[in-house]
This record gives sequence, structure tokens and C-alpha cells, in this order.
Amino acid sequence: MEKTLNILEEIAAKTRERVAEEKNKVSLEEMKQQAESLNTETGFPFENAIKEGSLSFICEVKKASPSKGLIAGDFPYVEIAKEYEKGGASAISVLTEPYWFMGSNEYLKEIRAAVDIPIIRKDFTVDEYMIYEAKVIGADAVLLICAILDDDSLKKYMQTADKLGLSALVETHDEEEVNRAVKAGARLIGVNNRDLRNFTVDINNSLRLRNLVPDNITFVSESGIKGEKEIRELAQGKVDGVLIGETMMRAGESRIETLKSLIKAGQI
Repeated sequence: MEKTLNILEEIAAKTRERVAEEKNKVSLEEMKQQAESLNTETGFPFENAIKEGSLSFICEVKKASPSKGLIAGDFPYVEIAKEYEKGGASAISVLTEPYWFMGSNEYLKEIRAAVDIPIIRKDFTVDEYMIYEAKVIGADAVLLICAILDDDSLKKYMQTADKLGLSALVETHDEEEVNRAVKAGARLIGVNNRDLRNFTVDINNSLRLRNLVPDNITFVSESGIKGEKEIRELAQGKVDGVLIGETMMRAGESRIETLKSLIKAGQI
């Protein structure tokens, strides 16, 4: 039980080691200069894509996860991203965490070159360096997880993202974290339906916490969304967007059709 209880802390600690190694290759100052030399007047395409109309779909490109292990042995990630775009996804989430999720910055760079819709870099942001890096590799948004950030870091990272023209999806999983995200001024709040202590999933977590988030903040439900029934419940619960990963990754050749039918289910 202890192992799963601390999975987030374990990933965060490993990510700090990874960032230290990356800083030896490209310094913070150099990464910052590269990021700031890019267009920062972006208009925040990621959050605008989630705001538009009915329930929006953020489809995830991931090879593995801590709860499921290897999800996709065969992993044509650029083709998968293109299928998401063709199927009607509003945005794409790309895992760049290499150890538990077998992700890579290269995946995001290549997907960025192949699709037009916005991309969120799905990683465990524990250092400002990672926000500059996200900008450099082509992301439109970053994930900030409340459980691994204190209030000062959360606010600082949101400001850095803002300055670079990146959206910040602030991930929460309980009332206290939702309140912290609202207080920090988050424009995008996600609720993780997976309890990382035991990997159980309950989409009622999103429905319950939705009521704590003001309507002017974009609300995203993340994890464990399997089919049309849950999509309808979330749409009826005034959720703005869903982040859907494993279901889409396992859809294989029927990926486009699966996505289209889920999108249709969300149109209430």
C-alpha cells in the first residue's frame, strides 16, 4: 500500500533528477532564452479549444502508465495523433514522462509538426525549467498537479506559463486542491478521477467537485472515462472537457469511429 500511496511523490522525485540532468545539457538561462524568443502572443489556443461549444475531447497519446503498465506495444504516435485530429478531438495530450509512461519530448515535437490542433504536455512539472522546455518543444499548455506543488510554486508556474502564452491545466483530486486551484487564479481546472493511492476510478469525483468551481473557469474531467454512459453523465454535469487516454489508445483501428461516437454522446 505504501508504494501506491506515494506514486506521485516517487514520480516527482524521479522528475527532479531528470530535470537536473537536462540542465547539465541545456542551462535554465539558455532554455529560458529559447522559450522567450518564440511567439508568446498566442491567444491561448488550448483553453479556447476547450471552451468552444459542447463537451470537448482532449485525447491522449501514451504508451504506458503506472496503473496499467504497457498500453501500446505498437506505438505509431504521429498516426494516432492524426487520427485524433481527424476524429474531432479539440486537443491532444502527449506524455513526455519517460520512466512510468514511456514518454518522450521527441514524441511531442513530431506530433506538433503533424497536427494543427493544440497540444498539452502531460508531465509532472516540478521545476520552472519544464515550462520553458514545454514552450521550446512546441506545447500549447502544461499540466500543473496540485498534489506535488505548494501554493507559491503553483502561482509562480502559472505566471511563467502565462508569460509564455501557454495555458496551465491545474490538476486536482479533492476539495482542498480545487479550492487551492481557484484561489491561485487557475483558468483551467482538471479533476483526476483516479485515486493514486489505490488506482480506483470514480467519475463521480468530477461530478461532485464540479460544483466547487465557478462557471467562468473551464473544467476538465480526467482519467478512467470508458464509454458513452460516462460521457453523457459528465456532459449533463456541466463538465467542459474530458481527457481520455487508455480508451482511445486501445481502440486500435476503430479509433476515429470510437472518438466520433463519444463526441456524439457528449452533445446534449
